Amino acid sequence: MVSLNPVRVLKHEAEEEKAEIARLSSFVGAIAIGDLVKSTLGPKGMDKILVSSGRNAGQVEVTNDGATILKSVGVDNPAAKILVDMSKVQDDEVGDGTTSVTVLASELLKEAEKLIDQKIHPQTIIAGWRKAVDVARKALLDASADNSSNSEKFREDLMNIARTTLSSKILSQHKEHFAKLAVDAVMRLKGSGDLQAIQLIKKSGGTLEESFLDEGFLLDKKPGVHQPKRVENARILIANTPMDTDKIKVFGSHIKVDSMAKIAELELAEKEKMKDKVNKILKHNANVFINRQLIYNYPEQLFADAGVMAIEHADFDGIERLALVTGGEIVSTFDNPDLVKLGKCDLIEQVMIGEDILLRFSGVPLGEACTVVIRGATQQIIDEADRSLHDALCVLAATVKESRIVYGGGCSETLMAVAVSKAAAKTPGKEAVAMEAFARALLQLPTIIADNAGYDSAQLISELKAAHNSGNVTAGLNMETGEQGDMRALGITESFVVKRQVLLSAAEAAEMILRVDNIIKAAPRRRVEDRGHC
Repeated sequence: MVSLNPVRVLKHEAEEEKAEIARLSSFVGAIAIGDLVKSTLGPKGMDKILVSSGRNAGQVEVTNDGATILKSVGVDNPAAKILVDMSKVQDDEVGDGTTSVTVLASELLKEAEKLIDQKIHPQTIIAGWRKAVDVARKALLDASADNSSNSEKFREDLMNIARTTLSSKILSQHKEHFAKLAVDAVMRLKGSGDLQAIQLIKKSGGTLEESFLDEGFLLDKKPGVHQPKRVENARILIANTPMDTDKIKVFGSHIKVDSMAKIAELELAEKEKMKDKVNKILKHNANVFINRQLIYNYPEQLFADAGVMAIEHADFDGIERLALVTGGEIVSTFDNPDLVKLGKCDLIEQVMIGEDILLRFSGVPLGEACTVVIRGATQQIIDEADRSLHDALCVLAATVKESRIVYGGGCSETLMAVAVSKAAAKTPGKEAVAMEAFARALLQLPTIIADNAGYDSAQLISELKAAHNSGNVTAGLNMETGEQGDMRALGITESFVVKRQVLLSAAEAAEMILRVDNIIKAAPRRRVEDRGHC
């Protein structure tokens, strides 16, 4: 007799979603993530308040940076996680466009959902999308300009890119000031693109306008007591070593002594040990000693007697950057002074910023090194200014490497959408429908930018499409007046690398989600059972 019970292959706690249900679950998750961040898109986008729970309970962040928002939001949906990871990659690769890439992927999936309702197979949609991506990328490349041969024009391009990047951030009120700061800092890198040489220091107090660029390296530390406060022609020994052996640290051991004098002898032995270590350090002929770890009172006193400036607890990021800009090495043992490379700089002096005293290293070998000091009324404002400026610096560094530029304000998206629509009209078969859907998704970006500002998006986007179809390839949205404008004349410029990355990442992520037809949640491992078998 045949049993009619279904055969269960997976373990009892394992869950499975098949075919349409799995696809719908993916689409819903991804579209929800797109809807969450799309209100932050563009110069008139809104901000989100993120309140953390757990260890940092009550800590508040105010931001409109897509990657920061998505990083902080815990998501459980697998498709949503793919979009969150994609925005992180966008942030790491080019620094900006994190919201655009999430919104574009989400809009592509909205279009795909409509096509699947029309019984078009996902593989047909993907084939159409791939053709659309090739057409869009070629249109973007053809419309891009490269002024890297003319330094005056290239600097103006960089200024425009910085202004455009900052116009959608908290710094939009002071974008001239910060665009100049960012461009000056990146131009100092002389094309190396090594953002490690640019340090951002956040100091609360003052206004955003008081932020400035300092040519040199600032370390938020003070020298020890009775040590030199200013050193010329500094020879810097950078170390990561414990300087607290004058405290007995033999845990769990018992030392029996028969008099107080023996304890004094033990302490003296510890002091002698510390003195030997300091003497080894002094043999390096350095007049500045910077340590990653704490320097206790006795070694600090020994350094003061020797006239050496000793700085303790330089945070690891600070000490690594210091080694980079001064040309030194981080050392942990001091037996071979000849083999150690000391860092150098012309002058170390104390400077006052707000109410804090910092150390400035001037004339460092890595001439590109500089520090941007960000001031602001509250910690939240400074943190958001830091994120905004970091985005601008990343985009500028990427543009210096790949110097092509395109026009913003929805111009590039409309240009690509029009090119894809024209290609779709010449493509036979169902793939043409998928290409049309891709063009509609691209046009959603300028539509959302216009909606966020409260403008009539339907009117503006139809005017924009008409302009591009008539051959006006620099037409875009003028967000100040709420009408169509010439992006070249307005100087609304974006990096070609950022736009290309947005297009490719969003298409790849959407394609990946669209391919899914089964979601399996594995059963959790049972530890108690495992122990029982031991």
